[in-house]
Amino acid sequence: MSDSRTPTGASAATAARPPRFGVNYVPSRGWWYSWLDWEPSAVAADLRAIAGLGMDHIRIHCLWPVFQPNPGHISPTALDRLHELMDIADRCGLDVSVTVLNGWLSGFYFRPAWQHEKVGMFADPGAVAAQLDLLSAMAERIGTHPRFLGFDIANEPNVLCHFTGNATTREQGDAWTRRLLGHCETLVPGRLHVAGFDHEPWLTDSAPFSRDVLAGTGAATPVHAWIEFTGALARYGHPSTGTRHLAEYLLELARAHQAGPERPVWLQEFGAAPQWIPAADIPGFAEASVDAALTCDRLWGITWWASHDIDRGLTGFADLEYELGLLTTGNRPKPAGQRLARLIAGLRDRPPQPVARTTALLLDETRAPDWAFADRFFALVDAGTHPAIVLAGRVDEPGHLEGRGIEHVIDPR
Repeated sequence: MSDSRTPTGASAATAARPPRFGVNYVPSRGWWYSWLDWEPSAVAADLRAIAGLGMDHIRIHCLWPVFQPNPGHISPTALDRLHELMDIADRCGLDVSVTVLNGWLSGFYFRPAWQHEKVGMFADPGAVAAQLDLLSAMAERIGTHPRFLGFDIANEPNVLCHFTGNATTREQGDAWTRRLLGHCETLVPGRLHVAGFDHEPWLTDSAPFSRDVLAGTGAATPVHAWIEFTGALARYGHPSTGTRHLAEYLLELARAHQAGPERPVWLQEFGAAPQWIPAADIPGFAEASVDAALTCDRLWGITWWASHDIDRGLTGFADLEYELGLLTTGNRPKPAGQRLARLIAGLRDRPPQPVARTTALLLDETRAPDWAFADRFFALVDAGTHPAIVLAGRVDEPGHLEGRGIEHVIDPR
């Protein structure tokens, strides 16, 4: 296991080393409303419990309306609390990825009130300028903090395209992604700046964000591997190869769209609710998903959703959101947390090695892959072969197959 203070820039992220392990932090008291009702002692207890599981990083979420209630006003109180959280994380030995423009989180819509229906967040010049200002203010406050991994510009921003006023073209979505991530790199060069999109742009053609842009902008390519929201659970059932290896499939799909084999990928969100699979099966699902993801090359990290359950005294969340944690609201490890803690401890003594993917499935990059393509991927896994995925347009590119170690290409059509 690498030292959590290992440099975190793009060049460091591509270095050959074991992946990082972490969680998406959900505060045990007050969820992320805790930015308003701030309890440093509660945060410290949470982060100590997370570190006690063997985790080395957290991904945190800054509620956008709290941090920027007006396009011309960024809350100094919120920035102070962000810095204090970073200090607490430092004392607990945890690095921090800071997700900034959280208009969508745990099933709730948090777009700031000043973004009314005529102010689209992806294309309106004033809205984009305000976003750049918020990133600048955060970089000034925490950019040199020793525990700052980098910015994640937004949590699943593609979801916000479905809300009134945010209709976005592919050209606008790609330009927004490039501009914000470029701004992050200008502000704090060499950090792990990413864009935390979910599965939609990878598995459909409906999202106004190009797969090539997501796979080529920022320092790494994150994937969110939810068995329910992707439709994998409905198609394959549980337990199945299609659910336990979904993260591996999405990571390899992302790698196929990257320009070269050196760029890292990040399993940024995955998890399971007892509403989807029996609670007793969640530890096994967690371990199997991690084992499958560890077969992927250039894996920066594995980050479970979420650290803690949500207190049921907070009403209005979808029922599945309440029990996704590795820890209870009292900071007691749940069975999945205990299982992952043992797994992580074991990997310190025997660091994992990615598998050689000498066989690849050919993918037509002009459209999103359908489930029939995924069926072929999982069938190869069942047969004992972990396949790569290669775009049809790159098969004849000099050195591409050799650079990825691919010896045999299967056309599934």
